[in-house]
Amino acid sequence: MSDTKYNGWTNYATWRVNLEMFDNLSLSDFDGVGDKVDPELICVYTLAEALKERAEFYIDCECPKDGSFAKDYALAFLQDVNWKEIAKHLIDDHIAENQE
Repeated sequence: MSDTKYNGWTNYATWRVNLEMFDNLSLSDFDGVGDKVDPELICVYTLAEALKERAEFYIDCECPKDGSFAKDYALAFLQDVNWKEIAKHLIDDHIAENQE
């Protein structure tokens, strides 16, 4: 089995989606998350699902036509993303920023 890690992330898809879609966001950019809740109590799974939904929404906005090659390709790319890893990264960043 080959190592598929990319720049310290699970794989290229996870790294790229985090970089392009979520790198400039914080927990407070998600409804019901962030300053209102202790980040250590945030469910990684719930945040991961919110991240996936937001990414799919971005793609839907950019490629509104269902069945288009570009949209299908983009949605297929998202299948390789480790959403929990991105969620955990956002939570860890939030905790680190608020400890300083």
